[in-house]
Amino acid sequence: MEIHAVSTLTTGDRAARPEARPPARPPRLRRWLTGWAFVTPAVALFLLMGVYTIASGFLLSFAKWNGFTPQWTWVGLKNYADLLYADLTLAPELRRALWNTLQVMVAVPVLTVVVALPLAMMLNSVTRLRALLRSVYFLPYVTSGIAVYYAWRYVLQPDGAINLLLGSLGLGSLAQPQGWLGNPGTAMPTLILILVWSSVPVATLLYLSGLQAIDGNVIEAAQIDGAAPRHVLRHIIWPLLRPITIAIVLLGVRDALHGFQIFLIMTNGGPGGHTDVLGLMTYRLSFMKGLAPTLGVASALGWLLFAGAVLMTLAFGRRVR
Repeated sequence: MEIHAVSTLTTGDRAARPEARPPARPPRLRRWLTGWAFVTPAVALFLLMGVYTIASGFLLSFAKWNGFTPQWTWVGLKNYADLLYADLTLAPELRRALWNTLQVMVAVPVLTVVVALPLAMMLNSVTRLRALLRSVYFLPYVTSGIAVYYAWRYVLQPDGAINLLLGSLGLGSLAQPQGWLGNPGTAMPTLILILVWSSVPVATLLYLSGLQAIDGNVIEAAQIDGAAPRHVLRHIIWPLLRPITIAIVLLGVRDALHGFQIFLIMTNGGPGGHTDVLGLMTYRLSFMKGLAPTLGVASALGWLLFAGAVLMTLAFGRRVR
């Protein structure tokens, strides 16, 4: 009787209890407003710093302005014409900077690949201290670029460490009395070598990751078939690492087109404009001309750089395919 009573009471309680309902979903308008509340700050920042900046920079390339006057002076395509051929001062300076930029654009990626691939293969074959060596080789990249450039400039001075080392080794004839950055014949090659030194760490790690992703059975099968190490490198490893090589080359081209910090800090385009590049020329026209109305010319040069980068990327991608 007691068990039956308990069972009856439990059944009655369940019958009297209302059925559990799922929690009501907020209205669609409320959910829509909540989503936009999270998205709006990022969208506003993008519109202000992205779209507005790009649009105003493009319009500025058709005007003369020094950054302080309230009005722009519209000149149409004159800025582009002055850069390309009309201005007898700007046009030769642009051609010289373009030639120097092309040298950096070709030499830095090629030398980076030539140095980084053997270095990555050596690290891949090391079984001990691989992590330590990888950290040592990556150190130039994580070091502050400004501090590294100032250190290199000190080393390359007439009384710097390189000239002293050459003199102590009996190679004083190779020393540069005016400094390695003061000689027009050695300034650009020296800067190219420093750029390669700073870009090799990332390229080495990229190649190392690619080498570790290659199936060892493929290389072992080639060796069993009698392939020499150079054949394995040429016909197996190099084709498999081609996507990584493309990425390294594109990074080098990008840095050559837009990078100018090393040229600004170490030589400021000298001696005699032998290390002047397009990025440095754009910076100089923007900020180093005082009250001269050159911001429009600098913006036009920036858009020419952008167009050149897009065209080269498309051509390079088509060639790779």
